[in-house]
Amino acid sequence: LCDLLMPRIDGLRFLVHLRGKSEYNDTPVIMLTGVGDVKYKLQSFNRGASDYITKPFDAGELKARVRTHLEIKNLHDELREKNRQLEELATTDGLTKIYNRRYFLEILDLEFQRAKRYGSKLAFIMIDVDDFKSFNDNYGHLLGDRILADVARILRENIRMPDQIGRYGGEEFSLMMPETDIAGAQSMAERLRRNIEEFSVYERGEELKLTISIGLAAYPRNGVETVDDLIKLADDALLEAKREGKNRIKVAA
Repeated sequence: LCDLLMPRIDGLRFLVHLRGKSEYNDTPVIMLTGVGDVKYKLQSFNRGASDYITKPFDAGELKARVRTHLEIKNLHDELREKNRQLEELATTDGLTKIYNRRYFLEILDLEFQRAKRYGSKLAFIMIDVDDFKSFNDNYGHLLGDRILADVARILRENIRMPDQIGRYGGEEFSLMMPETDIAGAQSMAERLRRNIEEFSVYERGEELKLTISIGLAAYPRNGVETVDDLIKLADDALLEAKREGKNRIKVAA
Protein backbone atom coordinates (compact mmCIF):
# COMPACT_ATOMS: atom_id res chain seq x y z
CA LEU A 1 0.00 0.00 0.00
CA CYS A 2 1.46 3.32 -1.05
CA ASP A 3 0.39 6.96 -1.08
CA LEU A 4 1.24 9.52 -3.74
CA LEU A 5 2.29 12.13 -1.18
CA MET A 6 4.78 10.86 1.41
CA PRO A 7 7.43 12.64 3.54
CA ARG A 8 10.67 11.30 2.01
CA ILE A 9 9.71 10.06 -1.44
CA ASP A 10 6.60 10.54 -3.58
CA GLY A 11 4.63 7.51 -4.71
CA LEU A 12 5.49 7.81 -8.40
CA ARG A 13 9.22 7.84 -7.70
CA PHE A 14 8.77 4.91 -5.32
CA LEU A 15 7.08 2.87 -8.08
CA VAL A 16 9.97 3.55 -10.48
CA HIS A 17 12.48 2.55 -7.79
CA LEU A 18 10.56 -0.64 -6.94
CA ARG A 19 10.10 -1.78 -10.54
CA GLY A 20 13.80 -1.23 -11.14
CA LYS A 21 14.54 -4.18 -8.86
CA SER A 22 13.85 -7.50 -10.57
CA GLU A 23 13.00 -9.30 -7.33
CA TYR A 24 10.01 -6.95 -6.86
CA ASN A 25 8.72 -6.97 -10.44
CA ASP A 26 5.63 -8.99 -9.54
CA THR A 27 4.93 -7.41 -6.15
CA PRO A 28 1.45 -5.83 -6.35
CA VAL A 29 1.28 -2.17 -5.31
CA ILE A 30 -2.02 -0.48 -4.48
CA MET A 31 -2.01 3.31 -4.49
CA LEU A 32 -4.12 4.51 -1.56
CA THR A 33 -4.30 8.30 -1.80
CA GLY A 34 -6.43 11.38 -1.45
CA VAL A 35 -5.36 12.57 -4.93
CA GLY A 36 -8.26 11.87 -7.26
CA ASP A 37 -6.81 13.52 -10.39
CA VAL A 38 -7.04 11.15 -13.38
CA LYS A 39 -3.62 12.33 -14.56
CA TYR A 40 -1.94 10.90 -11.44
CA LYS A 41 -3.98 7.72 -11.70
CA LEU A 42 -2.72 7.13 -15.26
CA GLN A 43 0.86 7.96 -14.26
CA SER A 44 0.62 5.46 -11.39
CA PHE A 45 -0.56 2.67 -13.69
CA ASN A 46 2.10 3.53 -16.26
CA ARG A 47 4.79 3.16 -13.57
CA GLY A 48 3.53 -0.24 -12.46
CA ALA A 49 0.78 0.29 -9.89
CA SER A 50 -1.64 -2.62 -9.65
CA ASP A 51 -4.62 -0.63 -8.38
CA TYR A 52 -5.65 2.91 -7.36
CA ILE A 53 -8.00 3.69 -4.48
CA THR A 54 -8.93 7.21 -3.38
CA LYS A 55 -9.58 8.32 0.17
CA PRO A 56 -11.90 8.17 1.97
CA PHE A 57 -12.04 4.41 1.35
CA ASP A 58 -14.14 1.52 2.50
CA ALA A 59 -12.14 -0.96 4.62
CA GLY A 60 -14.02 -3.95 3.25
CA GLU A 61 -13.33 -2.92 -0.35
CA LEU A 62 -9.64 -2.38 0.42
CA LYS A 63 -9.32 -5.84 1.99
CA ALA A 64 -11.09 -7.41 -0.99
CA ARG A 65 -8.76 -5.73 -3.47
CA VAL A 66 -5.67 -6.71 -1.47
CA ARG A 67 -6.91 -10.31 -1.41
CA THR A 68 -7.54 -10.28 -5.17
CA HIS A 69 -4.09 -8.94 -6.03
CA LEU A 70 -2.38 -11.45 -3.73
CA GLU A 71 -4.31 -14.29 -5.39
CA ILE A 72 -3.22 -13.02 -8.82
CA LYS A 73 0.39 -12.85 -7.65
CA ASN A 74 0.21 -16.41 -6.29
CA LEU A 75 -1.11 -17.62 -9.65
CA HIS A 76 1.76 -15.84 -11.44
CA ASP A 77 4.27 -17.43 -9.04
CA GLU A 78 2.81 -20.90 -9.62
CA LEU A 79 2.88 -20.41 -13.40
CA ARG A 80 6.50 -19.25 -13.30
CA GLU A 81 7.50 -22.29 -11.24
CA LYS A 82 5.68 -24.67 -13.61
CA ASN A 83 7.41 -23.04 -16.59
CA ARG A 84 10.76 -23.45 -14.82
CA GLN A 85 10.00 -27.12 -14.20
CA LEU A 86 8.98 -27.65 -17.84
CA GLU A 87 12.19 -26.00 -19.04
CA GLU A 88 14.22 -28.21 -16.72
CA LEU A 89 12.44 -31.33 -18.00
CA ALA A 90 13.17 -30.27 -21.58
CA THR A 91 16.90 -29.74 -21.01
CA THR A 92 17.93 -31.98 -18.10
CA ASP A 93 18.44 -35.73 -17.79
CA GLY A 94 16.17 -36.88 -14.98
CA LEU A 95 18.58 -39.40 -13.46
CA THR A 96 21.90 -37.53 -13.53
CA LYS A 97 20.58 -33.92 -13.34
CA ILE A 98 22.91 -32.78 -16.11
CA TYR A 99 21.98 -31.75 -19.65
CA ASN A 100 20.22 -34.38 -21.74
CA ARG A 101 21.62 -35.37 -25.12
CA ARG A 102 19.28 -33.24 -27.24
CA TYR A 103 19.97 -30.01 -25.37
CA PHE A 104 23.70 -30.70 -25.00
CA LEU A 105 24.06 -31.21 -28.75
CA GLU A 106 22.21 -27.93 -29.35
CA ILE A 107 24.63 -25.90 -27.24
CA LEU A 108 27.61 -27.85 -28.60
CA ASP A 109 26.58 -26.93 -32.14
CA LEU A 110 26.21 -23.25 -31.16
CA GLU A 111 29.65 -23.27 -29.55
CA PHE A 112 31.16 -25.00 -32.59
CA GLN A 113 29.67 -22.38 -34.93
CA ARG A 114 31.08 -19.65 -32.70
CA ALA A 115 34.54 -21.25 -32.72
CA LYS A 116 34.39 -21.64 -36.49
CA ARG A 117 33.34 -18.04 -37.04
CA TYR A 118 35.92 -16.44 -34.76
CA GLY A 119 38.73 -18.96 -35.13
CA SER A 120 38.66 -19.91 -31.45
CA LYS A 121 39.44 -23.27 -29.86
CA LEU A 122 36.96 -25.93 -28.77
CA ALA A 123 37.70 -29.30 -27.15
CA PHE A 124 35.21 -32.17 -27.02
CA ILE A 125 35.46 -35.22 -24.77
CA MET A 126 33.52 -38.49 -24.83
CA ILE A 127 33.45 -40.51 -21.57
CA ASP A 128 32.25 -44.07 -21.05
CA VAL A 129 31.87 -45.96 -17.74
CA ASP A 130 33.93 -49.15 -18.07
CA ASP A 131 32.17 -52.52 -17.67
CA PHE A 132 28.90 -50.84 -16.80
CA LYS A 133 26.83 -53.80 -18.05
CA SER A 134 28.47 -56.10 -15.51
CA PHE A 135 27.36 -53.82 -12.65
CA ASN A 136 23.78 -53.99 -13.91
CA ASP A 137 23.90 -57.73 -14.46
CA ASN A 138 25.53 -58.61 -11.13
CA TYR A 139 23.98 -56.03 -8.79
CA GLY A 140 20.83 -54.78 -10.51
CA HIS A 141 19.73 -51.64 -12.31
CA LEU A 142 19.26 -49.64 -9.11
CA LEU A 143 22.99 -49.81 -8.49
CA GLY A 144 23.59 -48.93 -12.13
CA ASP A 145 21.47 -45.81 -11.69
CA ARG A 146 23.41 -44.87 -8.56
CA ILE A 147 26.69 -45.26 -10.43
CA LEU A 148 25.54 -43.02 -13.28
CA ALA A 149 24.35 -40.36 -10.85
CA ASP A 150 27.63 -40.51 -8.89
CA VAL A 151 29.76 -40.32 -12.04
CA ALA A 152 27.74 -37.33 -13.30
CA ARG A 153 28.16 -35.59 -9.94
CA ILE A 154 31.95 -36.14 -9.89
CA LEU A 155 32.30 -34.90 -13.46
CA ARG A 156 30.14 -31.85 -12.76
CA GLU A 157 32.09 -30.95 -9.61
CA ASN A 158 35.46 -31.06 -11.37
CA ILE A 159 34.90 -29.15 -14.61
CA ARG A 160 35.54 -25.44 -15.08
CA MET A 161 32.87 -22.74 -15.08
CA PRO A 162 32.64 -22.34 -18.90
CA ASP A 163 32.59 -26.11 -19.57
CA GLN A 164 29.32 -27.95 -20.19
CA ILE A 165 28.57 -31.60 -19.54
CA GLY A 166 25.73 -33.82 -20.73
CA ARG A 167 24.57 -37.41 -20.70
CA TYR A 168 25.16 -38.60 -24.24
CA GLY A 169 23.29 -41.86 -23.80
CA GLY A 170 23.35 -44.97 -21.60
CA GLU A 171 26.61 -44.89 -19.66
CA GLU A 172 28.21 -42.32 -21.97
CA PHE A 173 28.83 -38.68 -21.05
CA SER A 174 30.08 -35.79 -23.16
CA LEU A 175 32.03 -32.70 -22.19
CA MET A 176 32.45 -29.46 -24.13
CA MET A 177 35.37 -27.17 -23.29
CA PRO A 178 35.39 -23.74 -25.00
CA GLU A 179 38.70 -21.96 -25.61
CA THR A 180 40.62 -25.18 -24.90
CA ASP A 181 43.24 -27.00 -26.98
CA ILE A 182 44.28 -30.68 -26.93
CA ALA A 183 46.79 -30.16 -24.11
CA GLY A 184 44.22 -28.47 -21.89
CA ALA A 185 41.64 -31.15 -22.68
CA GLN A 186 44.12 -33.92 -21.85
CA SER A 187 44.88 -32.33 -18.50
CA MET A 188 41.17 -32.11 -17.65
CA ALA A 189 40.52 -35.66 -18.90
CA GLU A 190 43.28 -37.06 -16.70
CA ARG A 191 41.87 -35.27 -13.65
CA LEU A 192 38.41 -36.70 -14.33
CA ARG A 193 39.78 -40.20 -14.94
CA ARG A 194 41.77 -40.10 -11.69
CA ASN A 195 38.85 -38.79 -9.62
CA ILE A 196 36.58 -41.59 -10.85
CA GLU A 197 39.30 -44.19 -10.25
CA GLU A 198 39.66 -43.01 -6.65
CA PHE A 199 35.91 -43.24 -6.01
CA SER A 200 34.21 -46.35 -4.62
CA VAL A 201 30.62 -47.57 -4.56
CA TYR A 202 29.51 -49.87 -1.74
CA GLU A 203 26.89 -52.57 -2.34
CA ARG A 204 26.02 -55.49 -0.07
CA GLY A 205 29.08 -54.74 2.04
CA GLU A 206 31.35 -54.91 -1.01
CA GLU A 207 33.55 -52.10 -2.27
CA LEU A 208 33.21 -51.63 -6.02
CA LYS A 209 35.76 -49.61 -7.97
CA LEU A 210 34.87 -47.59 -11.06
CA THR A 211 36.90 -46.54 -14.07
CA ILE A 212 36.17 -44.58 -17.22
CA SER A 213 37.57 -44.51 -20.73
CA ILE A 214 37.93 -41.18 -22.51
CA GLY A 215 38.26 -40.09 -26.12
CA LEU A 216 38.97 -36.49 -27.03
CA ALA A 217 39.31 -34.23 -30.04
CA ALA A 218 39.66 -30.50 -30.57
CA TYR A 219 38.90 -27.80 -33.13
CA PRO A 220 40.41 -26.27 -35.26
CA ARG A 221 41.72 -29.28 -37.09
CA ASN A 222 42.07 -30.37 -40.72
CA GLY A 223 39.03 -32.30 -41.88
CA VAL A 224 36.74 -31.00 -39.14
CA GLU A 225 34.09 -28.88 -40.87
CA THR A 226 31.00 -29.75 -38.82
CA VAL A 227 30.20 -30.58 -35.22
CA ASP A 228 29.48 -34.15 -36.33
CA ASP A 229 33.09 -34.43 -37.56
CA LEU A 230 34.30 -33.41 -34.10
CA ILE A 231 31.99 -35.87 -32.33
CA LYS A 232 33.09 -38.74 -34.60
CA LEU A 233 36.76 -38.08 -33.91
CA ALA A 234 36.21 -38.16 -30.14
CA ASP A 235 33.97 -41.23 -30.42
CA ASP A 236 36.55 -43.12 -32.50
CA ALA A 237 39.21 -42.20 -29.93
CA LEU A 238 36.96 -43.52 -27.15
CA LEU A 239 36.54 -46.84 -28.96
CA GLU A 240 40.32 -47.04 -29.32
CA ALA A 241 40.73 -46.42 -25.56
CA LYS A 242 38.32 -49.30 -24.92
CA ARG A 243 40.21 -51.62 -27.26
CA GLU A 244 43.54 -50.79 -25.63
CA GLY A 245 42.35 -51.88 -22.17
CA LYS A 246 40.00 -49.22 -20.73
CA ASN A 247 40.66 -46.77 -17.87
CA ARG A 248 42.68 -44.58 -20.21
CA ILE A 249 42.59 -41.48 -22.40
CA LYS A 250 42.98 -41.56 -26.15
CA VAL A 251 43.45 -38.47 -28.32
CA ALA A 252 41.95 -38.54 -31.81
CA ALA A 253 44.59 -39.78 -34.25
